[in-house]
Amino acid sequence: MSIYSFKANNIRGVEISLEQFKGKVVLIVNTASGCGFTPQYADIQKLYDRYQEQGFVVLGFPCNQFAEQESGSNEEVHTFCQLNYGVTFPLFEKVNVRGDERIPLFSYLTEQAPFEGFELNNSSAKMLNAMLNDKLPELLIGNDIKWNFTKFLINREGEVVSRFEAPVDPLDLEPAIETELKNRI
Repeated sequence: MSIYSFKANNIRGVEISLEQFKGKVVLIVNTASGCGFTPQYADIQKLYDRYQEQGFVVLGFPCNQFAEQESGSNEEVHTFCQLNYGVTFPLFEKVNVRGDERIPLFSYLTEQAPFEGFELNNSSAKMLNAMLNDKLPELLIGNDIKWNFTKFLINREGEVVSRFEAPVDPLDLEPAIETELKNRI
């Protein structure tokens, strides 16, 4: 099994088979417009701009499950991303990424790349971990997505290579992306 087995509706409501990304290195990110990590959009777009010619694509999946930080309509999300961060990578409709209502793609991603904890020497990770422990400890249980901007790196065969938690700076993914881009099918 790979991500190519899944379909999702793009931000305009058109069903897309992820098979269309076959042979590309893919970064799948659950996003939100009103999150402390929202500025990551800028660096995620930089990664897309820098590597798309080499076969890299980012797929953004807006989600409103974390403190209702993505409350707008799909059109509002799309406009926000374009106006504020110049996002040109593919965005999808708002989805659930955790719990019983999550879309099958995110069940697959979290099965393939379980939660391994936060890097607590990172100040943002330390703050997020403390906030979750204090206010939403149920989110720390299991392998589900813990917060907005969790990132999954997918190789050219559609397999999950790595999971990066929300506080991980997108530009810190460059070595992993470059490694996968060097690998040809």
